[in-house]
Amino acid sequence: MSASASQSAQPQTFTSYQRLVVAVLAFLQFTVILDFMILSPLGAMLMPSLGITPQQFGLVVSAYAFSAGAAGFVAAGFADSFDRKKLLMFFYCGFIIGTLFCGLAPTYELLLAARIVTGCFGGVVGSAAFAIVTDVFPMQLRGRVMGIIQTAFAASQILGIPTGLFLAAKWDWHAPFFLIVAVGALAGVVIAVTLEPIVGHLNSATARSPGQAFGHLVATVSNPLYLQAFATTALLATGGFMLMPFGSAFSVRNLQIGLEQLPMVYLLTGLASIATGPIIGRLSDKLGKLPTFVAGSVVTAAVVIYYTHLGPTPVASAVLIFTVMFVGIQSRMIPSQALMSGIPAPSARGAFMAVSSCVQQLSGGIAAALAGWIVIAPDQGPLQRFDLLGYVVVAAIAITAVMMVFIARRVPDVASVS
Repeated sequence: MSASASQSAQPQTFTSYQRLVVAVLAFLQFTVILDFMILSPLGAMLMPSLGITPQQFGLVVSAYAFSAGAAGFVAAGFADSFDRKKLLMFFYCGFIIGTLFCGLAPTYELLLAARIVTGCFGGVVGSAAFAIVTDVFPMQLRGRVMGIIQTAFAASQILGIPTGLFLAAKWDWHAPFFLIVAVGALAGVVIAVTLEPIVGHLNSATARSPGQAFGHLVATVSNPLYLQAFATTALLATGGFMLMPFGSAFSVRNLQIGLEQLPMVYLLTGLASIATGPIIGRLSDKLGKLPTFVAGSVVTAAVVIYYTHLGPTPVASAVLIFTVMFVGIQSRMIPSQALMSGIPAPSARGAFMAVSSCVQQLSGGIAAALAGWIVIAPDQGPLQRFDLLGYVVVAAIAITAVMMVFIARRVPDVASVS
């Protein structure tokens, strides 16, 4: 049977258990994403509260990414040697504990340490979740799966970020972290009860002891095709992480949107993102993942250039701009994740996803720190050189689009044998 015939014979709809897995993983991703994203809208109040500079705030954001990347690299050698559910639960519990420490941190130094702890565990959670997706769903369904899971970003905006901002405004910036701990604990119970053990990959796993784990890691990071994918992932992460840390500060200082209006902006933007995420996932499965990615890249680049040059802007216009930008970003992230999931063989999926997460986190950390050095924030004045940041992001988007073309040429052959 040909590869195309084999793929066409695969089911085109979700089973009841697959629907359950999608819901569980989307719920999990909601808590992990919210933990990372909550720092950006808190930046406008966290910096004056702790008396820190934009460079120090960029370091707080990037500390999570750096520690997550290091943990992902260390975990890669062992990622295919355990039941994926047990691996997921171990790191998720550590993530919840780290987030609790963030909520209890009274100083910049302790917050920085807490973010490092949280990143060590949270960085592996995402890679374990995507390895589960690859094990449970065939390639022609993964666009839809990624589209649903990506709604966790929007849900964190609609439910988490406005609630977090409200709690921070009512009490202080510590309160949102306690919210995440409460929601995350509930998510952990749901995962423990509903998710079945995932052990099919153990029949061909290559990592059984520390020595074998090291060999498994070396084999993963020396595979030429994998290296090409990791390089693409590095640039893919750069764009988003560079704009994210200063989004709320730019909205308040440059667009002159009031702090009390930010929750509504995130709410409306998130609603639009939730509505479009699953649609983009279906389109990427139907029209092709690469064409969807390229179209998303064009839209994102155009909006980024326009957005980073804005001055005072009405709230309604800002919501429209943010919505279009998020749709463009989703049109890049959803098909790219689906394409990348088709690269590794079953016995290397955990390691591949862990290293890919490591590369993504480290690249994002470097990007966030670099953004802190590019952007200038005078006392209470508009952010400066944000337009320069936009040009850097667009350059990364363009290069990534070219690299993704080469990835797309290799995925069908690899996916047909996995």
